[in-house]
Amino acid sequence: MTAHKAAPTLLRIAVAQLNPTVGDIAGNLAKAREARADAARQGADLLLLTELFISGYPPEDLVLKPAFLKACLQAVEKLAAETADGGPGVVIGFPRQAKTGRHNAVAVLDGGKVIAVRDKVDLPNYGEFDEKRVFDQGEMPGPVNFRGIRIGIPICEDIWGDLGVCETLAESGAEILLSPNGSPYYRGKVDVRHQVVLKQVIETGLPMIYANQLGGQDELVFDGASFAFNTDKSLAFQMSQFEEALSIVEWKKGDNGWHCAGGLQSRLPEREEADYRACMLGFRDYVNKNGFKNVVLGLSGGIDSAICAALAVDALGEERVRTIMLPYRYTSKDSLKDAKDCAEALGCRYDIVPIEEPVQGFLGALADMFEGTETGITEENLQSRTRGTILMAVSNKFGSMVVTTGNKSEMSVGYATLYGDMNGGFNPIKDLYKMEVYGISRWRNSTVPPGALGPSGVVIPQNIIDKAPSAELRPHQTDQDSLPPYPVLDDVLECLVEKEMSTEEIVARGHDEATVHRIEHLLYIAEYKRRQSAPGVKITKKNFGRDRRYPITNRFRDRG
Repeated sequence: MTAHKAAPTLLRIAVAQLNPTVGDIAGNLAKAREARADAARQGADLLLLTELFISGYPPEDLVLKPAFLKACLQAVEKLAAETADGGPGVVIGFPRQAKTGRHNAVAVLDGGKVIAVRDKVDLPNYGEFDEKRVFDQGEMPGPVNFRGIRIGIPICEDIWGDLGVCETLAESGAEILLSPNGSPYYRGKVDVRHQVVLKQVIETGLPMIYANQLGGQDELVFDGASFAFNTDKSLAFQMSQFEEALSIVEWKKGDNGWHCAGGLQSRLPEREEADYRACMLGFRDYVNKNGFKNVVLGLSGGIDSAICAALAVDALGEERVRTIMLPYRYTSKDSLKDAKDCAEALGCRYDIVPIEEPVQGFLGALADMFEGTETGITEENLQSRTRGTILMAVSNKFGSMVVTTGNKSEMSVGYATLYGDMNGGFNPIKDLYKMEVYGISRWRNSTVPPGALGPSGVVIPQNIIDKAPSAELRPHQTDQDSLPPYPVLDDVLECLVEKEMSTEEIVARGHDEATVHRIEHLLYIAEYKRRQSAPGVKITKKNFGRDRRYPITNRFRDRG
């Protein structure tokens, strides 16, 4: 009589929050191999990678190309063959073509082969997600038998939605849930994830590991911060945020099922630090993954360009950042000094290119056509567009990406010049309101974030923080000449953009009715500008771009 092999009571899982690149199948496979080797050295039984790891996430319309899907499958099969060495098994996400359509899938690899494939059931179709456009819904999954342990693998939205994926897995015998995710950052997102997972743990009676991708992909930043909850609702482990990491967590099976005795408990950053590090990571990956060797930006002596310069130096290092002051007759001595002081504090290159001569050249060329008209916004915008032309010329000559420096307050109401200060390839503060820019600037002056390449100490001169903001396009100009005070503007905009509140509700908060109506009008008519703006890091729940898709042609105004 053959004795039955006892079911395992110990499972060592390597949770990997890594930084894949969309479309870099060979590079992502190499990362998976490296992680598996690391997991093997640490005695892991299973390596858990994140959603669509082999393709990078989100691959968007790349998955419509049969050649891309074929290459992803071949990479998964190569990795599967390597598991014949007796080392850790692997859970890895990939896009797959099946008879039932295209699927957002995971493969479980062990013993030299693909032992199971599971498809995502709940396809998100809101905010930054439009997976229903490119993927087909998977069938309700059952657990996977991995070395005698029944593992449920709900993929990302499968734990967020209400289709009952986790409940089905529990009812069909799963002992532990491993959830690979591609969950982008927005402010406060970690707490939201904790609540989502805790709800599933309570409802299923099963522990869950939540593994999340890391890194920047266009506007999105994936912040890692992987974690797990035990069935007693205790936080089993918490990995770091904004940092690549692989952590081994040991699970033991007792009378009440699987339990993690205790793993890494990383400190998670507070609001300003989290926002700053998200901007830094998103900016770094955009520049590096797109092959730019260095960047250039106009340093005006104002707060926005100063924080962008600090982010650039922290992300890339001082040797890869070039700043240029582009003064005109209205540029103040304070601005000249503040820009120079900021560049010196950061240690980056600083050049001065006066724009008086080219601006006068444009005005001279247009003199006959403009004769008899009043001087005004057109002439002011010529200054901005001259600066934009010079920065783009430097970009062309030296291969540097131009950094755009407009904040969300300005982008909301159109306080920016097309083909001028809006020129550039990427904007690290695009989703930060003006008062939030001040907040992270003060924070950066007191703290150097982990992974930053910039110096410690005050990197944004105090005078930049203290003085009234101004575009300096005419004598004695300040932003508040044409805009409400920024605390007022930011609150109204947040109500309109993030919260979709009615103007009546906003007025009830204590705001002036005429001001609210004017800000709403400016928000709508600036849509055409935003459509032509550079991408930038998503920080809020509703950024301009993927999250908020308003029509350019739009006559609606909320008047109750």
